[in-house]
Amino acid sequence: MGNVLPFKKIRASERHKGNTLCRNGHHKWTLDQSQVFDVKLGRLVSRYRCNRCGIVRNRAE
Repeated sequence: MGNVLPFKKIRASERHKGNTLCRNGHHKWTLDQSQVFDVKLGRLVSRYRCNRCGIVRNRAE
């Protein structure tokens, strides 16, 4: 006998959990210490990553 998979409809709140704020421009930025030197610019940069959606933003120091 095979495994029975539960097919349940995903609610809208579960599908968009944590993304509505980012879509409206309210990201939750944290400092990412993995890369602090930009080779193309040749200077130090601060790299920020959003905790909710994962996009990256660079700020020159």
